[in-house]
Amino acid sequence: MNRDRRGFLVRTGGMGLVGAAAVGLGGSLAAADQAGGKKKAAGADEDVAPPEDLMREHGVLNRILLIYEEAIRRAEAKQPFPTETVASAAGIIRRFIEQYHEKLEEDHLFPRFEKAHKLVDLVATLRRQHQAGRKLTDRIVEVATPAGMQAAGSQQKMLDAMRSFIRMYRPHEAREDTILFPALRSIVPPKEFAELGEQFEAKEHELFGKEGFEGIVVQVGKLEQAVGIYDLDQFTPRG
Repeated sequence: MNRDRRGFLVRTGGMGLVGAAAVGLGGSLAAADQAGGKKKAAGADEDVAPPEDLMREHGVLNRILLIYEEAIRRAEAKQPFPTETVASAAGIIRRFIEQYHEKLEEDHLFPRFEKAHKLVDLVATLRRQHQAGRKLTDRIVEVATPAGMQAAGSQQKMLDAMRSFIRMYRPHEAREDTILFPALRSIVPPKEFAELGEQFEAKEHELFGKEGFEGIVVQVGKLEQAVGIYDLDQFTPRG
């Protein structure tokens, strides 16, 4: 089966803007998407192993954390707070990370490690953190609305939830990327390992359609543009 959804080869066909925060965006992102599409044919048949698949999805998580950090920075600087963008970002966390990515881990990875009696303490902690993360997302979604922001202390509640989410998920994903995912091959036979990748892809397209992972990347890029952090070169130190 082709694994052409990976490699950050983004496409925009059929994709609308993400909420009000993304209205009017496109520009350089559309150009980047078009350039990526021209490269697609060269890597269309490349197979991606389940651990790498999950690690790339962590890239989406990291980019959302950067959006959260920018929202926190703006709030602390008394600048306009991008409530709608935060709401859209939290929506991607809920749909793509919590209901898809973490569900794959809970259904297909964690039970295998527990059955093999390997990394069971780490798995137990990761499970608890998934639950804690969902509660934090609930708080963010609850407040990140025009009505929610009217309540006294609502913005502080949302900022605290985003800070807690960032603080937990940076080490969470780092442990998965460097310990859990690399160990998967040691407990899964090669044939089953390959079949696992097929299951991941089938679930992805069931939930997110033809665009799948690439469509999510496009959505995140538009939110980055909405808060002014899409241009990677702006983070390069000068002098």
